[in-house]
Amino acid sequence: MLTTNAFAGIGALVGDPARASMLVALMDGRALTATELATVAGVTPQTASSHLAKLVAGELLAVERQGRHRYHRVATPAIAEMIESMMAVAATGTIARRRPLCTGPRDAMLRRARTCYDHLAGRVAVGIADRMITRGEIRLGADGGEVTERGAELLQSLGIEIPRADGRRGGRAFCRPCLDWSERRPHIAGAVGKALLAHSIDTLWLRPIAGSRAVIVTPLGRDALTRLFGLAPDIWDDPI
Repeated sequence: MLTTNAFAGIGALVGDPARASMLVALMDGRALTATELATVAGVTPQTASSHLAKLVAGELLAVERQGRHRYHRVATPAIAEMIESMMAVAATGTIARRRPLCTGPRDAMLRRARTCYDHLAGRVAVGIADRMITRGEIRLGADGGEVTERGAELLQSLGIEIPRADGRRGGRAFCRPCLDWSERRPHIAGAVGKALLAHSIDTLWLRPIAGSRAVIVTPLGRDALTRLFGLAPDIWDDPI
């Protein structure tokens, strides 16, 4: 049950600049050590450990132990969705409105294609979502969505297993909209978004960049994504 104290507590955890920096750094889906996150946040390792303890206690982060090392990651997809949404809201604030030509990340590669936790984001991702909606392959609502029979046929033709909300294969696939940080329109998240990203990397359509959320769309991927989803030619231009 939601209480105002719990709501305020989450806000306080995210509201500290150092903790906010750590959360944003973990949005590429990696698990990082306290030392790495201290560098990101610009604080000492001791201060970072204190911040991380609060984030873990607040269930925003989870800890994985491997040998002598402790790795921190975003606790759940729901937390990742919250962080991404807050990034989008922050980018539409007063300061952002004074620079309307630069919403979201300034880096052109990040704006074109990047990871958002476990799925694809950016202009390419929004373009895919737009086309799948227009062609009746997915339906997205305010709180969730589903893959239609036509969409299931498309995914199956690519060799993508259709995941369901209950974890079984086949049937209606679980997906949901995720407000894109730079485009201000939804891309596809949930099990379907995760499966599409994994397939695109496995087929060498996308190539991750070490240490960055940006992904490179390869020539093979550009041809395949344009053919499959009818993406407009200008989607490959450098975003302003």
